[in-house]
Amino acid sequence: MKYRFISAHRETFKVGRMCSLLKVSRSGYYAWCTRPESRRSQENRALEAKIRVLHAASHGIYGSPKIHKDLVDDGVHCGKNRVARIMREAGIRSRAKKKFKATTNSRHNLPVAANLLNQDFTAAAPDSVWVGDITYIHTREGWLYLAVLIDLFNRQVIGWATSARMTRQLTLDALQMALDRRRPAAGLMHHTDRGSQYAAGDYQKVLSERRIVCSMSRKGNCYDNAVAESFFRLLKTEWVRHYRYHSREEALQSLFYYIEIFYNRKRRHSVLGYATPQEYGHLPLAA
Repeated sequence: MKYRFISAHRETFKVGRMCSLLKVSRSGYYAWCTRPESRRSQENRALEAKIRVLHAASHGIYGSPKIHKDLVDDGVHCGKNRVARIMREAGIRSRAKKKFKATTNSRHNLPVAANLLNQDFTAAAPDSVWVGDITYIHTREGWLYLAVLIDLFNRQVIGWATSARMTRQLTLDALQMALDRRRPAAGLMHHTDRGSQYAAGDYQKVLSERRIVCSMSRKGNCYDNAVAESFFRLLKTEWVRHYRYHSREEALQSLFYYIEIFYNRKRRHSVLGYATPQEYGHLPLAA
């Protein structure tokens, strides 16, 4: 692979200098140049080309495990370690992770619910547990707030809404979208943090009328709502931080693509056996 690197960059750097830095001989490099390419090398080069296409299709988000699953689904038979090695040697990697700051407002005197979920992030059936949260997106016009509701069964975002202000209507709009799409039976558990938008009377009234059981995280414990926080981490690190939004409308269109087109329908999840949310359990979203 050192010889291959030298060959790929010989128009930019001197061959002798690269050989010295990589601790290989010039004679060995030139002998490699005249040697016929092996069948394995040809196969690796073809596989790398396929990997680059799939990596680009994921917007640079996928690492080797998800790329390997894409290859297998496309009928390409290869090992996980081989894919990881080719990606590593070719410098093809997932977008770097970066921490983000969560948003909540629990400084209020409204009644709060007990933590019934108790960090059990499994669900045996659709619409048995929904989790929700709020975050914010920076634009040159100002903040754009985003509220989501996620079905714990398949990690699908079933309801979401945006607003220039973090109000109760923001979370109500996300809840209404989820209810319109899924129409859950009585007994669904709805888990969020203790934010005032979720503890407010009008929000709690909708939950009560639909016979939805309310659960809330303990004060100051972000792990109690880890799935919703994880979604925002993905959104920020995989998508938002790679763009500069001039307006809230531009950010909204970008969020629509990530949530509805990519995340719900195309993004593979290791927790789902590398299936997409829509594939897992075969749950299409209503329009």
